[in-house]
Amino acid sequence: MLCAAGLACGQSVDIGIKGGISIPNLSASGSETNPLNEGYSSRVGPGFSLFADVKFSKLFSIQPAIEYSAQGGKKEGFQAFPFPEELIPLMQQMGQTPPTYLYADFNSTAKINYLMIPVLAKFGWDLGVESPFRIYAGAGPFVGFLLNAKQIREGNSALYLDPDGQAPVPNPEDPGSPFTQSFDGETSIKDQLNKVNFGVEGSIGLSYRLNRSTLFVEGGGNYGFLNIQKGTANGKNNTGAATVMVGYAYSL
Repeated sequence: MLCAAGLACGQSVDIGIKGGISIPNLSASGSETNPLNEGYSSRVGPGFSLFADVKFSKLFSIQPAIEYSAQGGKKEGFQAFPFPEELIPLMQQMGQTPPTYLYADFNSTAKINYLMIPVLAKFGWDLGVESPFRIYAGAGPFVGFLLNAKQIREGNSALYLDPDGQAPVPNPEDPGSPFTQSFDGETSIKDQLNKVNFGVEGSIGLSYRLNRSTLFVEGGGNYGFLNIQKGTANGKNNTGAATVMVGYAYSL
């Protein structure tokens, strides 16, 4: 609609595509922290976008877009996980109350992908009167729709009752040895997450114009304001990502 309005008003419009990498992470939210939602580090995923750039002046334009954004995060090494129901009889046999969490040494990656619709206000300046180079910066809100989400785990480890790894879960079939478990597997977590998010997105870039075509490279990021989890059992997280993109635009 913005693109059509720009054409109707005689504004120039660029349409384009850009793609690159998204470097997302999950940040623990406020007081809703526990061993499950803390300790994430960044992972790397793809990102790409289709956009229109509606120019209202030499300096200012509006850029609506449809964007695929990889989000999520990863943990590597010793970490907590929810106490498995299948081990409850073992704890009862030992005369102990099952704890909320167990700890083990494995890798876990949350891959969460969104379809995002940002609308950015952009400002740009030519690097000289006749220069084809131009720098720009843009920022604005986005609405994100959850496409899919999964948890991927890898590793085989002894299980521990404490975060310091000093109290192993005993193996009833081999007294004196710790209970071990394989963590290899993939689980869909889409039903545990909210389907919609909103937040802000921004970028800065450098472009090169040749006739009606423009090539550009830009860096930026996005951050969602809403907690992604529906419940509180796994704590609360916000998602966001740094991005590096290259792209092409054509002036209509």
